Amino acid sequence: MSTTDTDIAGWNSKALDEILSDDTGRPVLFTNARILTMDPLIGTMTGADILFVGSLIVAVGPSLFTAAEDDNAIVVDSTGMTIVPAVVDTVALAGGRGRRSEHVATLTPGNASDLVVVPDELAADVPGALATLASRPEQVRALIAAGRPVLWADSDAPGRATAPELGIPASPDLTGSPRVGVWIDQDDFLHQELTADGRYDETRGGRPHAYQGRYWIDGDRIDYLDDLGFWAVGYFRGDELHHVGYIMHRG
Repeated sequence: MSTTDTDIAGWNSKALDEILSDDTGRPVLFTNARILTMDPLIGTMTGADILFVGSLIVAVGPSLFTAAEDDNAIVVDSTGMTIVPAVVDTVALAGGRGRRSEHVATLTPGNASDLVVVPDELAADVPGALATLASRPEQVRALIAAGRPVLWADSDAPGRATAPELGIPASPDLTGSPRVGVWIDQDDFLHQELTADGRYDETRGGRPHAYQGRYWIDGDRIDYLDDLGFWAVGYFRGDELHHVGYIMHRG
């Protein structure tokens, strides 16, 4: 009987429960799998393990089980499974990144623990595995994003993140936010006023109202939608606002 013919509802259910209930940062080990790392140095490994702690992969290769046991890792038996990156670096695949250290989205120690686990017969290569995720998600054993389960054994993982609703959200009420106010770059060229009703108004080089529009803040990220229709982004770094090469401070 092939892997896809078996009942997957209980696949590593105990391990899933442990992952979801853990609040101590225990490592997670997917063991005895075929791993398509997409890393040009590591390549493909069979009968191998991948170990991650939270959002980062810390080791990949054979014989990790004993060390993982020493660290009280949560073990996911992945016999008969292939593990691939959940995100593929197509630029690297096309030869567009000159150095291995520049590659992203590979199952390499130090990279994000974003991975997909599917039966071997549905994963001849990475595109095949990702096609299974897209067209036959009921056959996916696990989809992990930054160390947290998204899909597990043909079901949404309990407590998984939910996608934002489609469409442009209403303007927020930012009354009292410390990020509301006028931000000015060190050369006094760019003045960006963020108002409590979710609007911004930029003065550039003394030219008032050069750009105006709406903005939304999500953590340290700020997204802008200009009234002309284009989108832009900035990031708060402590008491600085970084935006398209400008570093601004509160005026």
